[in-house]
Parts: sequence; structure tokens; C-alpha cells
Amino acid sequence: MTFQVKIAQGLKAVSAAAWDACALKTGSGDDDPFNPFVSYAFLSALEDSGCVGAKTGWAPVHVLVEDEGGALLGAAPCYVKSHSQGEYVFDHSWADAYERAGGRYYPKLQVSVPFTPVTGPRLLVPNGPQAGNVRAHLIAGLRALRDQIGASSIHATFLQQDDLEAFTDHDFLRRDDQQFHWLNEGYSSFDDFMSALTSRKRKAIKRERRDALANDISIEWVTGPEITEAHWDAFFAFYMDTGSRKWGRPYLNRRFFSLIGERMADRVLLVMAKREGRHIAGAINFMGDTRLYGRNWGCIEDHPFLHFEVCYYQAIEFAIARGLDRVEAGAQGEHKLARGYQPVITSSAHDIADPALRRAVQAYLQQERAYVSEAAKELAEATPFKYRNENQD
Repeated sequence: MTFQVKIAQGLKAVSAAAWDACALKTGSGDDDPFNPFVSYAFLSALEDSGCVGAKTGWAPVHVLVEDEGGALLGAAPCYVKSHSQGEYVFDHSWADAYERAGGRYYPKLQVSVPFTPVTGPRLLVPNGPQAGNVRAHLIAGLRALRDQIGASSIHATFLQQDDLEAFTDHDFLRRDDQQFHWLNEGYSSFDDFMSALTSRKRKAIKRERRDALANDISIEWVTGPEITEAHWDAFFAFYMDTGSRKWGRPYLNRRFFSLIGERMADRVLLVMAKREGRHIAGAINFMGDTRLYGRNWGCIEDHPFLHFEVCYYQAIEFAIARGLDRVEAGAQGEHKLARGYQPVITSSAHDIADPALRRAVQAYLQQERAYVSEAAKELAEATPFKYRNENQD
């Protein structure tokens, strides 16, 4: 088969059906069959709203592999970056060291879903006999693009296992980090989940949930056609409050939320808290076929433990009700451990053009991986489950 590698400077150059045929219902093993973040609906909403684009430092340069007839065989969502914001795999120290030594770290290529620390497919290739060849051509295309634009490096982040193996087989450097996920062990209800915890942790969670709703606060789940522009108005106010306090400039704009409401509302869950007739806090989640992905949260009133209720406990309840296997609650946060979330390793792959910088980064990553592995083992022993902490019950 003859392969052609092309660059699309935006998803408008690709049909939604062709992209989704590559991006969705692919993967292997324990991967979610439907990862909403690589869907055409989600990525095009980022572009059409202006959240990504050259002016934001996220210029789309999606790498495509086609057959001789122009049919799309695979794709990689890729961006030219002029900074290292919105990635959640931090390389600021690499950039600083390289530029202090006289190098130019930016631009770089980022193979990822912008602003989204969620593991999923990055080499979007349907399963089949040619999948390995298509992945190899995508990686070759990324390297050719890096050389063409003079980028310092390629960074593929939050990789599922088959993509990680493809990148490392092509001499990318592996980097590991850690998140906290809730794993559904076949629970029939939230109380069933609680019965798996030590008595001390059960009491703490019951107290937190009671205190979170103490001021006549009610919780509602809103999804699909139930989501209105009024919901988006309320949630955007929450999002802006959190973003302004934590990062200074939120990444997503109001139009983005309307677009995902139009294009993929059936994959969105809003958990909204209401008091005295108005919404005061909320969290947005996205649904795969087997997982719930918690993304953003915010509030306009501060109440003790409301964040834990809206983001973590309600997500667990929803996952149990829908029979989902896992809740992924985003980056960082060891406080999730006490709420029944468990440490999970996440991985990325990095290809650096300058041999001297590559050697330095490779040495650093060897040490970092060892640290992450040991930290994960220690945290796994600190989970609140009875079978690991019988002496605490």
C-alpha cells in the first residue's frame, strides 16, 4: 500500500466522519472504546471557538496519513506551541535550561488534546493489519514536520499503551507521572462502595457529604438535551472564578461551552449545586463508553467540602448508576486518595532534536521514573480500602 503524509492546519480540512472513523472505537486492552476528547466534535469546538489557534500559542498542524486514493487511514492531533501552558506535563525547566545554554526551545510540537490531562489515543489509527505501518508513518510525519519548521522537540502526552509502545519503539523518551482514578469494583451503590473502606474513612466521608449539603444545598445531574444556555452561563461563571484564582487566565471561552452543548451534549454531564433557587457551584464531566472524565469545577459561594461532593462523590454515584468502570478526576491531587481514588501511572513520550539536550533529559527522566514508581507504591499502600488497611478498621 502507498501512504501519503499530509498536514492539516485545522480540522476544517478533514471530514468529521473520516476523522472519527480513525479516532473513535479504536485502542486495545483496557482503553475506553470511546474517548470523547479526540472526537471531531470536541477538537473542532476548541478550534471554532478560538480557544486554540496561532494567537493562543496552539496552532493546529494535524498530521494525516492517507492511501493513494486520498482516504484517511490515520491522524495525530498536533499543535505548534510557542509556550508550555495548558499541557499538564511540565517541561518549563527543560526550556529554561536549553535557552540559558543558547538554544531555542520554541517552537515545539505537541501531540495532545489541549488543556486536557486525560489518557487517550494520540495516534488515531483503526485496528487492522496496516495499523503498525500507519503509526510509523504518522511518527515519521511528525519528525519531518519538526525538521521543516525548526522545532526543538515533539511531545506526545497522556498516551494509552499501544501509542506509548509505538513512540518508544521509534526512540522517543518515556516520561511517567501519576493521577488518581476511582475504580469500579462492581459496586451496586455508593453504600456498597463505602462498605469496602475502613470504618474511619467511611465516617469521614459521611461527615463530609453531610456538611457539604448542610446549608440547604441540593445537587442535580444535567446531561443531553436537558443542558440549556442558562446552565452554560452559570457554569462559565464558576469556571472563570476558579481559573482566575488558580491560573490567571482561563483557557476556555464561553463559546466553547455552547459548541460542545450543540455537538456532544449526550457525552456531557454537568453536576450542579443549587441553593435558594440559584446555581452556586458545578463540575463538568465527559462520558466515554466505560469511563467518566471529570474536567473543570468552580463555585460562586464557598461551602465546606462542596468541592469534594460535586467533583468526587457525585462522580462516583453517577459512574455506579451508569455501570462505568472508572472515574478519572484530572491531574494531581493526593487529597483524592482519602476519597477512594487510587494512584495510576500516566505516560508521555518526547523526541528532542539536539543530542546534548536529549542526553540531559534522558538522564533526568530515568531518575524521575524511579521516583514516580516508588511514590505510586507508597500511595497504593495508603488507600482507604479494608483489604490494604485492615489494622485501621
